[in-house]
Amino acid sequence: MLPGNARSTASRWPPVFETARSQFTIVEPREKVPPLRLKDLDNREVVIKPKLGRVTLVNLWATWCAACRIDLPLMGKLERGGVAGLDVIAICTDGNDVNKVKNYLQDIGEPNLNCFTDPYGSATDVRDPSASKFKVYGMPITYLIGKTGYIEGFITGAADWLSPAGIRTVRFYQDGPGN
Repeated sequence: MLPGNARSTASRWPPVFETARSQFTIVEPREKVPPLRLKDLDNREVVIKPKLGRVTLVNLWATWCAACRIDLPLMGKLERGGVAGLDVIAICTDGNDVNKVKNYLQDIGEPNLNCFTDPYGSATDVRDPSASKFKVYGMPITYLIGKTGYIEGFITGAADWLSPAGIRTVRFYQDGPGN
């Protein structure tokens, strides 16, 4: 047992979660996610923020992205109850045409996905990527927000969060560091 609040090295790191092309990458220093000013698919302005006490996946995607056609149905399964205590927020990054987004979601079989557009650049700012709260290193990209509202890490590409490794990663942040 380590003295004080020190944790063993092994308990600080999440389990390995990887795809054929990417792996879950820890973000340091961690940053708190501010409220995000977005638009819902009824074109209404909404303010979204992660719920404290719950893990949130923020999925950034685009209608031109081939891997997103695989990733978004996985996000839909998660949203429909894949992992207890987990929320999913999908944000389309390639424009503000709500009808285009709705048609795309219908086409891939996910018309009810909790999805938003980002016309104000509050999640990803295409005019100034350095000012973006969520950096886009690849598409799609999914950020994991811990229970205290801080960005813990991300993975690019279509990642199966319902795989044993994906579930272990979510559970690690439900129970582990950052709480």
